[in-house]
Amino acid sequence: MFVSEVAVKPIKTIKDPEAFQLLGDETRRKIVFLLRVKEMTVSQIAAELNITPQAVYHHIKKLQKVDMVEVAREERIGHLIESYYRATAETFTCSFGKTPRSREFAREQITTVLNAVKKLGFNLQFDESKISQLVEMQRELDECCSSGKFEDAIADLDDVDFLTKQTVQKYAEAISMSNEEFARNQENEKKFRDLLLSLAKE
Repeated sequence: MFVSEVAVKPIKTIKDPEAFQLLGDETRRKIVFLLRVKEMTVSQIAAELNITPQAVYHHIKKLQKVDMVEVAREERIGHLIESYYRATAETFTCSFGKTPRSREFAREQITTVLNAVKKLGFNLQFDESKISQLVEMQRELDECCSSGKFEDAIADLDDVDFLTKQTVQKYAEAISMSNEEFARNQENEKKFRDLLLSLAKE
């Protein structure tokens, strides 16, 4: 029986333009969500989503290509070998790069977030221009100080739970920042907040 010995990362940053395009599909997003919770076979995923195993397998192969899904273990059942899949991270974050695909995904995600915030009772008014400004500011925040250099080491912390791992990453990145990086990050955070405040109407 094959069992992956690689620990699942607590957080993984997506920068691949192809991954942005793949996540535009609702079925693939649902598959990633399921595989973040537990390891599942193609047949189990198909039953959960009420689609054919062939369709699931097609989506899985695409998600494997961009390293969002992997084989966790394989079990022999009679003459067949059943593969169990899992997400490669407990949480995925998106780094909004400069490619057209990543920007398009960023606009869609930020629009979804703003509409969700409106449902909380905030009177937000925004247009494509404001969304584009938020995309650009988010990209600057991502590029300023977020790094993935601690991801592997944090994933190997077996005695630390998921929520604590997120805090560990936050602390490690804060400590590793230079004073100049910290100041730039604070400035960008303020600009981002000011833009959000400008969307909120009485």
